[in-house]
Amino acid sequence: MDWYRHKNNMQMRENRAGELVYLTFPILEKIDWISHLFSTRMGGVSEGIYSSMNLSYTRGDEREAVDENFRRIAAALGCGVEDMVCSDQTHTTNLRIVGKADGGKGITRERDYSDVDGLLTDEPGVYLATFFADCVPLYFVDTRRKAVALAHSGWRGTVARMGHCVVERMREAYGTDPADLVAAVGPSICQECYEVSEDVADAFASAFHKAGQEREILFAKGGGKYQLDLWRANEIVLAEAGILEENIQVTDLCTCHNDRYLFSHRASRGQRGNLGAFLGLTAN
Repeated sequence: MDWYRHKNNMQMRENRAGELVYLTFPILEKIDWISHLFSTRMGGVSEGIYSSMNLSYTRGDEREAVDENFRRIAAALGCGVEDMVCSDQTHTTNLRIVGKADGGKGITRERDYSDVDGLLTDEPGVYLATFFADCVPLYFVDTRRKAVALAHSGWRGTVARMGHCVVERMREAYGTDPADLVAAVGPSICQECYEVSEDVADAFASAFHKAGQEREILFAKGGGKYQLDLWRANEIVLAEAGILEENIQVTDLCTCHNDRYLFSHRASRGQRGNLGAFLGLTAN
């Protein structure tokens, strides 16, 4: 994994299963009753701008190719595609609790829900799936109650504190104590690559004004342009939601810097496939 840009090699670990190349978090690998991964572009069968591990049915790729890509991911996770449940992302903070009855939705079955950017379950054998090409994946594991959640957090989700929304929903649904949570912030666009307009910067300055937090996440370039640090913003949200600092692992891997390895909407100007984040409680 030494050919892509990263700060160190401890935040995420590269794994191989045949042709498939995927990433895992060391902090989550320690929990032996879950299975998780984050896909790369490597090891699928899609071609052209979708090459090769594209996990989107809606961007113009061949359905048969995407089907095979999901099968390869499922094999690495130790499940079947019929055990996966997919989000329907529209940059909201809407969350949905899912279970065995939802297996295959978004892959082998139509979803009967929409506008869902986060999924939760406490049922073994259910594998949550969310999708990315610069936005932030958020992983959550309740180590006491044995429940998990996975969320998509772009700038809209981050400024609306998606991480806090997930923690509160887990508290309501499972009795989760934030001190029992382990969380990870996955590969996404870094501050150096993420230029935003003044209206977005103003929204973050307003939402993250406490103790000068806006200075940690915003760098003014001039001319009404700013560089936004979604990694740090999400880390702040998770910590303020009560997750212990030592239980939060934050990516050091930028999708935009590494667009040969990971899909990036910004780097490709929209000509791309989707990456996937996956998390589930193992059935055994």
